[in-house]
Amino acid sequence: MTAFDRLVPDHTVLAVVVGSRAYGLDTAASDTDRRGVFVAPTELFWRFDKPPTHLSGPLDEQFSWEFERFCELALAANPTVLECLWSPLVEHVTEIGSELLEARAAFLSRHAHRTFLRYADGQFRKMENHGARNPKHVMHMLRLLLSGLHLLEHGEPMVEVGEHRDRLLSVRRNEMPLDEVAAWRASLTARMDGALARSPLPAEPDRARIDALLHSVRRRSLTA
Repeated sequence: MTAFDRLVPDHTVLAVVVGSRAYGLDTAASDTDRRGVFVAPTELFWRFDKPPTHLSGPLDEQFSWEFERFCELALAANPTVLECLWSPLVEHVTEIGSELLEARAAFLSRHAHRTFLRYADGQFRKMENHGARNPKHVMHMLRLLLSGLHLLEHGEPMVEVGEHRDRLLSVRRNEMPLDEVAAWRASLTARMDGALARSPLPAEPDRARIDALLHSVRRRSLTA
């Protein structure tokens, strides 16, 4: 056993459920996708072998980031990481985890326009290049665009899909014609482009606030 084996079990500050169950798109066959944030004790950084920036497990479909890496990705408007901060299904939260959630708006910026679109476009291109259309994956990319649009228009990502559920599930069941899927994607992309200029989001995230939070967390973790 290494010094890193207990990081997720012993030092997780926030654990949430993401994926279909958080989006309201789950079926009887859906997995439970878990994401988390752990804080490596500060003394572990005083060695040549640094703590990992992320870890898989110990549960199935579980993935966690070290606090600093999570903050880096969130400041860069990473869609997957941002949605963890708005998941309605929180399984575990500590005092530090609560502080992270309280600061979640500080991560947001208009950079989300680029990152959400770029991620969705990249995934669509992969499917087109491989000539394999995965209806479930298409559904999730359309959901991602809906989340990005909501973020640009309202200042926070949309996780639970609400009124869009039936339409998205029709994509998953491969019931929606390809031209209708393409039209929906094009419409969402155009609306995101149009929403950018009038978005309530700031041009840049509040990096100073997150830097102060990270500094505080590292000081408190000196003897953890």
